[in-house]
Amino acid sequence: MINENAETQILLLGKLLSESVKAKKRINSITKVEFKVFSQFDDDGIIQWLVNNLEFPNKTFIEFGVENYREPNTRFLMMNDNWSGFVMDGSEQNVSYIIDSECYWKYELFAKAVFIDRENINEILSSCPFDKEVGILHIDLDGNDYWIWKEIEVISPIFVVLEYNGAFGIDRAITIPYNKNFVRTNSHYSNLYWGASLRALHQLSKQRWYSFIGCNSAGNNAYFVRKDKLNDIVRETSIEQGDVVSKFRESRDRSGRLTYIAGNERIGLIKGMPVYNIDTNSLEDI
Repeated sequence: MINENAETQILLLGKLLSESVKAKKRINSITKVEFKVFSQFDDDGIIQWLVNNLEFPNKTFIEFGVENYREPNTRFLMMNDNWSGFVMDGSEQNVSYIIDSECYWKYELFAKAVFIDRENINEILSSCPFDKEVGILHIDLDGNDYWIWKEIEVISPIFVVLEYNGAFGIDRAITIPYNKNFVRTNSHYSNLYWGASLRALHQLSKQRWYSFIGCNSAGNNAYFVRKDKLNDIVRETSIEQGDVVSKFRESRDRSGRLTYIAGNERIGLIKGMPVYNIDTNSLEDI
């Protein structure tokens, strides 16, 4: 737990980093503006850069899968820029923690405990007290991420952040088959069978009228901006230029212990598991 004095110092440092990011205009990769305040990796910097270089009619965000909101990608934005947010997590305990925290009364933050699926997502989002044109949508479900974004109709975010599974590689547009009750830790002991490849999300983004602008340097979050919001500073990039291969090692053995398998060896652990190929509209094995 971060005490109040430490959090104040972290926020002050974050403000300085945010000011330095504002000065950067012509960049060849969004990884050049990264920094971390509360985000798990360095996404706070990317979000600050986008917030300062895109037009937002509403300073609002929606983030899925925030756990207890200690390491989300929107917390610094809320505290530094006073944005309003709607966050969700499947754990009642996590959401109770958020509601009992100081930031819940200090800021306009709404939290809901719910297990998201494609049957309920639009109803949940319709209950959100924000205008349809929200600033940011962040989807981090470790599972049906592709299928959930495909289903969303009731909001039109300025930009979307989606977690992708780097273990799936970049060559195929694949995702786990839709399973309403999918839970990553139950689907395969390795903890590597979840979500979608970057290419699958990239193809879906084009269908949804969004442009890919790159990934964070950790190789787990991809950024997509609505096409009508692109400008001379925030520009589309190719999947080949923007792809980042993840290097974090989160594989586990059958007892749940970390095994630190890296790179292309990861996919060997889930060989034979079913995936849905977006190009062929059919199931196949990894």
